[in-house]
Amino acid sequence: MPDHVPPNVELTTAPTAASAAAVPRETAAAAPAEVPAPDDTTQPGQPPTEVPEPPAAGSPPEGLAVSRPPGPRRAKFDRDEFDHGDADTTSPAAGPAAPPAGVSLLPRPEHPRVFVVANQKGGVGKTTTSVNLAAGLALGGLNVVLIDLDPQGNASTALGIEHSPGTPGTYEVLIEDAAIAEHLVDSPEAPSLRVLPATIDLAGAEIQLVSKVARENRLRRALRTFLADENVDYVFLDCPPSLGLITLNALVAAGEILIPIQCEYYALEGVSQLVRTINLVKGELNEDLSVTTVLLTMYDARTRLAAQVADEVRAYFADQTLPTVIPRSVRISEAPSYGQTVLTYHPDSAGAVSYLEAAHEIARRGAKENT
Repeated sequence: MPDHVPPNVELTTAPTAASAAAVPRETAAAAPAEVPAPDDTTQPGQPPTEVPEPPAAGSPPEGLAVSRPPGPRRAKFDRDEFDHGDADTTSPAAGPAAPPAGVSLLPRPEHPRVFVVANQKGGVGKTTTSVNLAAGLALGGLNVVLIDLDPQGNASTALGIEHSPGTPGTYEVLIEDAAIAEHLVDSPEAPSLRVLPATIDLAGAEIQLVSKVARENRLRRALRTFLADENVDYVFLDCPPSLGLITLNALVAAGEILIPIQCEYYALEGVSQLVRTINLVKGELNEDLSVTTVLLTMYDARTRLAAQVADEVRAYFADQTLPTVIPRSVRISEAPSYGQTVLTYHPDSAGAVSYLEAAHEIARRGAKENT
């Protein structure tokens, strides 16, 4: 008899030695269940007695509940991740789903707020955070512009913007002194959301910027000219996962830094390096730059590590960390493949609700600063 018995599993009486020896294990497993013979006492004119079919292999006998040991606890936010409801709103043929029902008009800031979403560590949710916050604010009635500074163009993809090689966008602004307004494209994700797309051409901009005069101020100059003529509430600068000249241009052009931090240990090391770079930029190139917003992403409530990282981040960035955390969500990962944000792809999912709450908190903080 085994030393350990799984919980909720009842032991049955073991077969006798004689019966066990008479029937080999393989034969017993393969032998079909005995089928009772028909009742010969059936009266004439009556239908014959139905013979029950033997149970399928591997299925429990009727009326017997199968007891399984408890598995890992699923986090609360996973509950709705696979609940499509009665209608399939995720099919690309059905088009974008309706915006979240809880969306309301958001307060406008007194002056345009320019966020640089930066973290030189890859895979922490920079682009995902940029596009979903931009869409959340735009769905709230605010005028939002997203500038894609990543040569991969993932932000352009998520917002349904064409960014094939040769498409005019960020490259022309940084290298050819083009105006931002000339190449902005309306996003189908929200009526008041515009995007400056990035293409693979931007990959060579790092080298080409080296020989440019005032190379770290090119985006700042173009953005100031644009904001002087346009009615814009929020600007998001989605940076590549590096601290090169493109990211430096974004840090110089922005007034606020939004740092997405993945709830894992390596993310903390990346933040310490980013803070050193921010201090250098603030002291030499942009005195107005400050870390105003920190967002915890990919939070997994099933692990202690996620809670520990969240506590450390909140201890270091006490005032800047948003109370809302972004959970690990299948829907967030699926949405870009349909050229959508999670807010329109699956508005009832936990990821969409979390990003919408984060966008509302950012808007409320911006309005509170005006009072």
